[in-house]
Amino acid sequence: MLEILSLIAIGVALYTLVAARNSHHKLGDELMRLKGEVDALKAAGIALPAETVAQVGVDAAETASAEALDADTLRQDPPAHGALEEPAPEAFDSPWAAASEAARGRVIFGGAPAGPAEAAAATDVSAASTTADAIAAAPAKPRESLESRIGARWAVWVGGIALALGGIFLVKYSIEAGLLNPAVRLSLAALFGLALMAVGEVLRRRTQPLIANAFQNAMIPGVLTAAGAVTLFAVTYVAHEFYGYLGPLTAFALLAAVSLATIGLSLLHGQALAGLGLLASLLTPALVSTNDPSPWGLFGFLGVAWLATFLSARICRWQVVPALANAGMALWAVLYLAGADVVDVVPVLTALAVLALGHGFVWPGGLVAEEPPVPAEKPIGALDRLLTPPAIAVSITGALAIAFPALVLARSVPAVALADYGFVFLVLALALLGALRGWAIYPALFSAIVAMTGAVTLIALPGGGLIDALGTLAPPTLEGTAPIAVLGPVPVDLMLALAVVYAAIGLAAVRLRAPGSPLYAAIWSGLAPAVPFAILAISFLNTGNLSFDLKHGLLSIAFGLVFFVAAEAFSRERGEEDGLFIPQWALAAGGFAFLLLALHALTDGLATTLGIVALGTAAVFATRLRPWPVLPWLMAGAAAVVAGRIAWEPTIVGAANLSRTPVFNQLLAGYGIPAALLALSAFELRRWPGLRIRNLMQALASLFLLLTAAILVRHGMNGGVLDSSVPTLGEQATYTLLVIGASAIMMSLDLKSPSPVFRYGSMVVGGLSVLSVLLAHFIGLNPYFTGELLGRWPVLDLLLVGYLLPGIAYGGLALYARDRRPLPYVIMLALAGVALVFAWFTLSVRRYWHGENIADWKGFLQPETYTYSVVWLLLGVLMLVIGSRVDSKSLRLFSAGLVLITVIKVFLIDMANLEGILRALSFIGLGAVLIGIGLFYQKILSGQNIPSGKSGTGEKAELNAEA
Repeated sequence: MLEILSLIAIGVALYTLVAARNSHHKLGDELMRLKGEVDALKAAGIALPAETVAQVGVDAAETASAEALDADTLRQDPPAHGALEEPAPEAFDSPWAAASEAARGRVIFGGAPAGPAEAAAATDVSAASTTADAIAAAPAKPRESLESRIGARWAVWVGGIALALGGIFLVKYSIEAGLLNPAVRLSLAALFGLALMAVGEVLRRRTQPLIANAFQNAMIPGVLTAAGAVTLFAVTYVAHEFYGYLGPLTAFALLAAVSLATIGLSLLHGQALAGLGLLASLLTPALVSTNDPSPWGLFGFLGVAWLATFLSARICRWQVVPALANAGMALWAVLYLAGADVVDVVPVLTALAVLALGHGFVWPGGLVAEEPPVPAEKPIGALDRLLTPPAIAVSITGALAIAFPALVLARSVPAVALADYGFVFLVLALALLGALRGWAIYPALFSAIVAMTGAVTLIALPGGGLIDALGTLAPPTLEGTAPIAVLGPVPVDLMLALAVVYAAIGLAAVRLRAPGSPLYAAIWSGLAPAVPFAILAISFLNTGNLSFDLKHGLLSIAFGLVFFVAAEAFSRERGEEDGLFIPQWALAAGGFAFLLLALHALTDGLATTLGIVALGTAAVFATRLRPWPVLPWLMAGAAAVVAGRIAWEPTIVGAANLSRTPVFNQLLAGYGIPAALLALSAFELRRWPGLRIRNLMQALASLFLLLTAAILVRHGMNGGVLDSSVPTLGEQATYTLLVIGASAIMMSLDLKSPSPVFRYGSMVVGGLSVLSVLLAHFIGLNPYFTGELLGRWPVLDLLLVGYLLPGIAYGGLALYARDRRPLPYVIMLALAGVALVFAWFTLSVRRYWHGENIADWKGFLQPETYTYSVVWLLLGVLMLVIGSRVDSKSLRLFSAGLVLITVIKVFLIDMANLEGILRALSFIGLGAVLIGIGLFYQKILSGQNIPSGKSGTGEKAELNAEA
């Protein structure tokens, strides 16, 4: 079997050499043909620049090499100048670029040059134009034939694998046969590897000018060199691991030398060989172990290998290998930090610092422009710059190579010495890389993510506090005076220092990138305040005194002022340019957020709530000094924060500290003052060009006004206590009346000063109130189902508050909304009012027969059942009369429906349950009412009163005459 494999390997290798030789001869013929064409062009007087000639020759060689293996294409005339790739920037320094506008115009449109110099320029331009036309007319490069793939590519790949396997099998055979001792076998294997590399170099020098560009991924010299490198690497490892000829240090040095040499040779043989050398470098520390491992030796070698790979990629403009190098460095760093018994942080940080510096000063070379031009129509830059292969493959992997070890270090505190300082160092390294290099925005983003995640890990998780191990918030204590106990050492001051330095880096990045890269400046303007704010907020919530914390409060004030000053400075530099200026929005919002955090740190309870809304009002009035679009929206943010505080603690000051005095208590100030200041802000913005923020202020003022009324009602009707108990029907009815009043007020405001907030807000509020009535008044809080006592006084009882008054209010609102709001909305309000009035009549009948308690378990009495029919019929007639008086079709339809319900009840229920005179009276009354309703409708529809004594045709004639 071994002999067969050896013969196959030799055959494949010979076939590869023959194919390469044939390609060499064919390519030589094609180059001779092209040389003759160039000489013909020169004889015709067309002078081409040297760079263009060289480029044309190389590209023509590429095209010819692909066609050399196809006999049919050889009989065709080759393209005059080949298919040119995009030229390098230096290629644009041509006579055409240097020619004057007049000379280029004469070349295009004809005419004689004005002088000798211009004539020479015109000649050069004409030659350049001729070359460009020839290039444009050149045919496209044909697809590679199957023979080319098999003979020139696959044969090379399979041949290289076969040579490597042949060397391995040869060593294996010599071991099994016992022909040579181990030292001789290893020496011969090493010589075999060196011979392969030497043959590869010889072939490279002979064939590189001809087939290098045509078969870059199947170069025979590169394959032979790779096979030799694998052989040398395997020989060194076997000599160390199996025979002990080499000690750990010697074996490590030799393996490292082979790896680095392979990376160096990749400059001559391509990116694939660089990847092989990188893989060998990453495997070397894992293959050689010692009793006394040295982290400095490990990460020193990894740093050198990584730097060599990066330098090679920089020179050759590779993209895949540097990304793999980043991944390998990250893997070794994470494995060491997480798995080593004794961790030394400094060597890891040194290697990662080399990685960061390499990204900053070595990469990306010519692949990405350091300051890409910004199109005028895209003022913040193009997002596709962030999606270029160098930015994604190298920038993201480089950022992750630093981010993952940083997170591992954050989780290692305090078990690993200097882990917290190492975490801060890596975060700042990412931030600096993102700030100094315009293309490295991904490291900037990852620096923010790592910083905030590390803050949670270092401060919240070890210390407990408000955030437990699962990251859930625990409610604050009522006292709020004692500092929160910390379970372990928390590097709070170090994290606060990180916040300060990160903010400085972010502002410097905005200043550096704002003129040429608005997109990067916009991103940094968001990161600069976001990361410090997250760190300070986490620190305050977990380690600060929630009632009064001077350190966090003063630092937050300093941050807030700095960011407002930065927003002012950058706004002045920009001037009065139109368009969205994101740094102004981000920095001003960040400064405002820090001032809100300062209020939470320095005040408590009601003072904090009032301070927040006062700060927002100040931002609104600041529009008189600075017309920044962001300032009014800061008030909206303040209102959102106040709403969040109310949702967290509705009593504002804590249940134990809330006064029991109705109306005039802390709730009036905590809810009412924000509502008043929001209304004042809406008034101040009456001339503001942005309608959306003004409408939002009006909506928020209306909402807080409703909240104020509702919370005061709740407080007063529960004896000065706010708890989670279910509201009574009386309390719910008060809320309903408040909402109805709010809808009417908003409608009036809209009629006086048209606003979409008041217009649609009044209808939304009305619709929600109807839904609340359906769920609460009729179902959830209905005394028939709950058994709630109605009170001792008939009429003036709970039914009056819960049903009749809201029904009348809905009727009045529907009448007021008539011809002012859409008809379906008016009908909904009218039907809601009628339904409430109907419920009041029905439940009042039940109260008459059963007293205060009208619960369903009492059943129904026969007189009660008859009374329902009478009352419903009378109510139907009343609705019919009122509907006719006010010309309300909805009321008339409701009366018809009520009468229909009564008819069904009489025929189905009264007939079965009533007896004697009650049954007879029920049907007699129903018949009389129905006849009366029919007569009423006849009068309405005919429009006439029919006098008695007139009948027949004479009556009809009189009616027609009167008509």
